[in-house]
Amino acid sequence: MKAHELRDLSVAELEARIKDEIESLQKLYFNKAVAGQVESPATIKNHRKELARLYTVIREKKRAEQAEV
Repeated sequence: MKAHELRDLSVAELEARIKDEIESLQKLYFNKAVAGQVESPATIKNHRKELARLYTVIREKKRAEQAEV
């Protein structure tokens, strides 16, 4: 998902997406450790980037809240 699409979501929805991304990333790491390979190494990279986007958007929202107060 693009960052501008993530900005439309609430913090609770973003945190739920973070939980899902972490679970899927853990599964990918586990499969890599057990099987020795993944379908595509880019999938791990993409999940990590998505997590970074989610954390960034949450941080932006929280900083915007603090600036309003």
